[in-house]
Amino acid sequence: MRIAIRHQLSVTPPAGTANAVLQLLLTPQGGPTQSIESWSVEMAGIGNAGRFIDAYGNIAHLVNQSRPEGELVVTVKGVIETTDRHGVLGRIGGEPVPALYRRVTPLTKAPVALYGKYRNAKETRLDILHGLMARVGEALGVDAPGQSQMQADGGQSQGQGGVAKPLPPASDYAHSFVGGARALDIPARYVTGYLMGAEGGVAAFHAWAEAFDDGLGWIGFDPRLQICPTDRHVRLAAGLDGLSTQPLRLVPAEDGVRELEVSVAAA
Repeated sequence: MRIAIRHQLSVTPPAGTANAVLQLLLTPQGGPTQSIESWSVEMAGIGNAGRFIDAYGNIAHLVNQSRPEGELVVTVKGVIETTDRHGVLGRIGGEPVPALYRRVTPLTKAPVALYGKYRNAKETRLDILHGLMARVGEALGVDAPGQSQMQADGGQSQGQGGVAKPLPPASDYAHSFVGGARALDIPARYVTGYLMGAEGGVAAFHAWAEAFDDGLGWIGFDPRLQICPTDRHVRLAAGLDGLSTQPLRLVPAEDGVRELEVSVAAA
């Protein structure tokens, strides 16, 4: 599937900043599930930016801004060709060793209730991971298969008295899955990317997880949608958690990144 993406973000440095550095994790890489037809990053100073591969294998840019004033806008756009491999990425050369992703972070601490039933499970690792994905859905508001899809698309579940309540963001589902997998000594990582056809409470800038299987390699799991990633998913960056995969970060720290526009559609 050919997917066209346009994503615009902005950040405002603190008043009086003499020099600011922006770190961008906004450049996807080709791989088993996607190929990059075209991609560009536009912002002031990008022509002199440093480009490197970070500790997690992501393409990163560092952009210096001397005496920045007001809002700094970053626009990325491109076309990606995706392939549905039922979530299986396999073993990708040049990546960090999977053991790195056994490390628990504050954002990936999971309650025992989420993963405890799998501690001594005799199922295959793949079965355990699918079971864990279902458990995350149950814990955060997705109950039955039919209801799961309705809630994932519509972004809401039924509270007491039949009153609709919003589901948590995709980042909560991804962190819970990653934390549960690591508690079971399974390497797992947090993934950012784009989702075509997002509706309701599911954002086009999306988050999911990947876990490592000794036989299949890395496999994607999208607990927010209760599926493995399909050709509607465009993979952007991976890391220990949502902090290490922030698409835009400013030093010195800012009040927050504003999402100006996200468009993800069939090309």
